[in-house]
Amino acid sequence: MLPKRRVVVWAAGLIVAVNGFFPAIWILFTSLKTETELMQFPITYLPIAPTLANYYQAFTEQPLPRFLFNSFVVATLSTALCVLVSALAAYALTRLRVPRRNLIMAALMGVALFPLISLMVPLFKLMRELGLLNTYLALILPYAVLSMPVCTLVMASFFQEIPPDLEAAAMIDGCSRVGALFKVVIPLSAPGVFTAAILAFVNAWDEFLLALTMMNRVSMRTLSVGITLYQGEYAFPWPLISAALIVAIVPISLLIAVFQERVVGGLTAGGVKG
Repeated sequence: MLPKRRVVVWAAGLIVAVNGFFPAIWILFTSLKTETELMQFPITYLPIAPTLANYYQAFTEQPLPRFLFNSFVVATLSTALCVLVSALAAYALTRLRVPRRNLIMAALMGVALFPLISLMVPLFKLMRELGLLNTYLALILPYAVLSMPVCTLVMASFFQEIPPDLEAAAMIDGCSRVGALFKVVIPLSAPGVFTAAILAFVNAWDEFLLALTMMNRVSMRTLSVGITLYQGEYAFPWPLISAALIVAIVPISLLIAVFQERVVGGLTAGGVKG
């Protein structure tokens, strides 16, 4: 028999897996059903006659490719900006003699827990005064800033484990301090950098409230907001919406699948002191 502890661990893991995968699988099955089959009773869990008509309608009824493009541009550029600035901040906090370093780190943790809803009005007013509403920058800049605290903390935990002697050797060979950061520290901290980038990208890809507030033109809406356009005034076409949701989930799923080893390594190794 398996030890009780192992049984508990496996049971907890099974509950987490079911809780994580069941909604996505249910959405997938719903996207392959017709409205008639979805409403029939008793409920059919597997689609009786699977159809891809909902996916075709999702791409033709609304500019779904445009929504995908907008989300990709905003998420990619905000992630690049966030990782760049966070790397510089993390390096400064771990290598330079920064006064009140622990206080700054604690402040970053507090800012990371700050609710987004409380920032909506000042952010909207700021973007309106700058004339950035309905532009990519209206989302890129806030997304990058909002993800910086977490990304800085993640990368700082990795930078602390890199021996300073490696940077000193690089600077003796002619590298500047910034050059040592990009040529020595960041490559050696690749799992942490990848983890920070994935976190920033997913946050930007999934975010809804800011995207809804800053963009009122259909052509500028991101995927999370564009999906709401499939809802009618008196109808809620679940199969059609489910098809659009699957289209939104696939890029993130592929990203996590490709980089899962680096992400898992980054989430675990960064907290281990050597």
